[in-house]
Amino acid sequence: MRYLSTRGHAERKRFCEILLEGLAPDGGLYLPERYPQVDAAALQRLRAVFNEGKPGGYAALAFEILSLYIDDIPAADLRALCERTYTEAVFGNPAIVPLKQLEDGFYLEALSNGPTLAFKDMAMQLLGQLFEYELGRRGESLNILGATSGDTGSAAEHAMKGKRGVRVFMLSPHGRMSPFQQAQMFSLTDPNIHNIAIEGVFDDCQDIVKAVSNDLDFKRRHKIGTVNSINWARLLAQVVYYFAGYFQATGHNGERVSFTVPSGNFGNVCAGHVARQMGLPIHRLVVATNENDVLDEFFRTGVYRVRGSADTHETSSPSMDISKASNFERFVFDLVGRDPARCKALFADALSSEGRFDLSGDAVFADAAAHYGFLSGRSTHADRLATIREVDRRHAVVIDTHTADGVKVAREHLEPGVPMVVLETALPIKFAETIVEALGHEPERPAAYVGIESLPKRVTVMPADVDRVKAYIAQRTAAA
Repeated sequence: MRYLSTRGHAERKRFCEILLEGLAPDGGLYLPERYPQVDAAALQRLRAVFNEGKPGGYAALAFEILSLYIDDIPAADLRALCERTYTEAVFGNPAIVPLKQLEDGFYLEALSNGPTLAFKDMAMQLLGQLFEYELGRRGESLNILGATSGDTGSAAEHAMKGKRGVRVFMLSPHGRMSPFQQAQMFSLTDPNIHNIAIEGVFDDCQDIVKAVSNDLDFKRRHKIGTVNSINWARLLAQVVYYFAGYFQATGHNGERVSFTVPSGNFGNVCAGHVARQMGLPIHRLVVATNENDVLDEFFRTGVYRVRGSADTHETSSPSMDISKASNFERFVFDLVGRDPARCKALFADALSSEGRFDLSGDAVFADAAAHYGFLSGRSTHADRLATIREVDRRHAVVIDTHTADGVKVAREHLEPGVPMVVLETALPIKFAETIVEALGHEPERPAAYVGIESLPKRVTVMPADVDRVKAYIAQRTAAA
């Protein structure tokens, strides 16, 4: 299996090369040259491998799917990495991602049972194992530079802390994460973890990561890699739980299932797109946004219009306070027929010069829904509160704010005879202030996190300045 850049760079690379690289040299994102196809017989075999979520089933399913994309890690080693990652001890349930049925044909897929109580653990725990394995094989080290709007950062840091050969520099928007999210990151004292709070919004953090990644000399000199969902390995790991969700929501492979995905950076739902392209019988992929509705606007109108910092709303589902969806480029690459020149013209040229592009008059725009199954919807703070109250009253289940966005939008796209699975994004304790506003009491807090907000914090605050971040990285790597 070889990987190509969405912007047409001539070189084709293998999995372990792009694992450590992040962005392609031309600023594009990596995708496989082709999506492996899962026919009816293969799908039935994967269902049997998952074994209804019995112990070991998810790890075995992960190995089978990852093996379709990874041919430069020996099979025995890859299987062992999956088995070490997806355990009941780490994720609290033998099925790893059990479905919670709210009503007939309407489910939540529980993705938040990992160490940091968010769906990002599903991929990040595997990424930590893969990094340590590959760096050990090479006898090398890696400096990971990432950006987070809340959950990616804590998931990455908890997956990488103490890992040999790995140092993490994580950028986050100063003051824009929930107190619980900040505490999960800033209370870590491991010497290989460095938190940098940027005076701006998430998109400023993400822009800095891309700028550093595009400085090829600095990137090579300081061995910079990434754990953001621009890293293909992370997105690939997320493909697995679409298969697991489908198998749990259906009794046989003749059925179709729709998924609703709360989305800001398009990574989580892009994994669903990959699963659908492989042949998983997904009917609809429904993108749920909050007030930062750049993705909903595109799927409704064909116009992709990024917002500046001043126009990025601070909301009660802060992990989706994103107005420039990095992974969207992967889907648009497929949408325009995998034409790298066209993709580059849209993302490198039009966005840079005009801050937008418009596909509304292009015949391919209709394919987003008709061929690729995408629909979308938007949720507000008032919707969030109402949905949290309604799910608690009707089902005695407390959901977090992002999952509430998903449930609200999912209800707008229900179709008879097609089960709807909403991807849960986090446990509600991470957004306790809004839960209290909705329900009048704090959500359940796992014992391990009692008092976390009062722990000492270690974080460096700096302006949204690429050179300042580079200098910080250079200083810390030189001192190591």
